[in-house]
Amino acid sequence: MKENTKANMKDNLSMDILTRSAENMSEKIPAKVRAVVLAAGQGKRLNSEAANLPKVLRRAAGHTLLEHVLRTLNFIDPSDTMLVVGYMWEKVCATVAPEYLHVIQTEQLGTGHAVAQARAWLEEVARKSPTAPILCCYGDMPLISHETYIGMIKHHIASAATCTILSYDTPLDLAYGRIIRNEDGEFCEVVEDRDCTPAQKAIHEYNAGVYVFAVQALLDGIASLKNNNSQNEYYLTDIPGFLRSRGDKIELYRSTGKYEGLGVNTQADLDLVSRILRGEQG
Repeated sequence: MKENTKANMKDNLSMDILTRSAENMSEKIPAKVRAVVLAAGQGKRLNSEAANLPKVLRRAAGHTLLEHVLRTLNFIDPSDTMLVVGYMWEKVCATVAPEYLHVIQTEQLGTGHAVAQARAWLEEVARKSPTAPILCCYGDMPLISHETYIGMIKHHIASAATCTILSYDTPLDLAYGRIIRNEDGEFCEVVEDRDCTPAQKAIHEYNAGVYVFAVQALLDGIASLKNNNSQNEYYLTDIPGFLRSRGDKIELYRSTGKYEGLGVNTQADLDLVSRILRGEQG
């Protein structure tokens, strides 16, 4: 990436930060919100090594994936936003305004392990307010709207939940985890696609993998994580089940955007996301 391109990206994000105040004060979120943005992945299926770029710096509709996400999250102050970086982390940090916090995940051992890298920062937040809301989201999911993030956070706070899960419906046949509800419509569990029964595969309410947690509950969930799975990784998706098992209140917030939960793992994903961002996908 050329140096002047880096500078322009940083200037654009900085300008967004400086000019957002009047618009975003009207959001009236009744609590201070912080975010952990996972941005450490290499993107092997995107052939990132050949491109000499980490996944979050791949471009879609004229901007990097991470830039799309941070623009959408401009209602959260950069000094309250922790980027978990890893592969080519220096390049990632060079493209964002210096106000953003970052922590380095030296080994990619799963999404739960990634969030755990921010433990010291989360503990500092928890000492001040154990129920402070923490948004956990991804730097390679540029389609979640500003309105969805705001609505999810407001719902989390209004419902006094320990954890709120973002779900979405889509006509696409995706190999993503399904949201299982009980007869009262309450959250039961997330069942990964490979483990779904035929009846569960027919469910089109998917887990977006985006959460709002009360900070102390998130720390408790991180401490509970185990890597006894086929990938030997620690999964953020295991935390809501742990919290439910101990009696915590788990809420679901259902997105109305049929593409919002799409992430980017392959070139086909990147092409699809680019078309959607350009308004070319119905």
